[in-house]
Amino acid sequence: MAKTILEVENLKKYYIQPGGIFTPFKGAKRIIPAVDDVSFYIKENETMGLVGETGCGKTTIGRTLLKLTPVTAGRIIFDEKDITQLTPHEFLPFRRQVQMIFQDLDAALNPKMRIRSILKEALTVHHRLSDAEINREIGELLEKVNLKKSKLSNFPGELSGGEKRRVGIARALAVGARFLVADEPTSALDVSIQAQVVNLLKDLQKNLGLSYLFISHDLRIVELISHKVAVMYLGQIVEMGMAGRIAHEPRHPYTSILWSSLVEKKSRETTKVSTDSKKGTWGVFDFERPHTGCRFAPRCPVYEAKGKPSICNEPSKAPQLQDIGDAHKVRCHFPL
Repeated sequence: MAKTILEVENLKKYYIQPGGIFTPFKGAKRIIPAVDDVSFYIKENETMGLVGETGCGKTTIGRTLLKLTPVTAGRIIFDEKDITQLTPHEFLPFRRQVQMIFQDLDAALNPKMRIRSILKEALTVHHRLSDAEINREIGELLEKVNLKKSKLSNFPGELSGGEKRRVGIARALAVGARFLVADEPTSALDVSIQAQVVNLLKDLQKNLGLSYLFISHDLRIVELISHKVAVMYLGQIVEMGMAGRIAHEPRHPYTSILWSSLVEKKSRETTKVSTDSKKGTWGVFDFERPHTGCRFAPRCPVYEAKGKPSICNEPSKAPQLQDIGDAHKVRCHFPL
């Protein structure tokens, strides 16, 4: 049975926004719950997809796992060790094992360094290696990510989007990573290149036993690469389960709308009844000031269809993430 490599318990990250001169109470602070009481676990050689709208807290979770963003509360347990309160020096041994593939590689890769220097820096930051060992390691890295040796003399700006992704992956592997946070690794790429990146990640997982937190807006890619999927809405996980069930048997109205939009985009042949039953109120919404009770209620078609039941608005009765069987969890008073 696979060992749990990462466990997140009741993770919270709140941002405090000072009140301005035009707020009702000058100087009053406003708390923005970017991540609000999130829990999940990932096993060795497993991929968990994390999806949701922009601003729901996906990338913030990824950054907290690498201690790039400090947490407000909760625990992050990596390889049976609570890393939440570790000092930078104490976290150093774990830094090698937990790495991130950043979404914006134009910013993440030093534009003034050649690719060879970028990989050499990653190889030598934790180890003292001879020139011969560095050359051998770089050669092996290029082979793992299917990148030509001729690219070593290039600067990042001279590479294509797919090649930059491969360099980003190679740099993460260079330090000996076992767990990767992949933040939108296929964004802004052609469909054929997306497929190559996904196949590369799957091959690396199979050959090296890697574990991934795969953050993406592309539901099609998430379903393809993930073993299980967590769906986020306004800082909370609203549904979590095996990828196939989340995609084809969603129980939360928000998840249903997300995946039905993908189906509708593919076919453009959904019936009026199907469209109306899943259509929410997608107008202007204040994502920084979540609705009390059920956060999705203002946009939920089920809430509307049931006559706006009061239980959805009561803070004391906010829905909790409940297990409905077969490792499937949903946060909803009226699951589909």
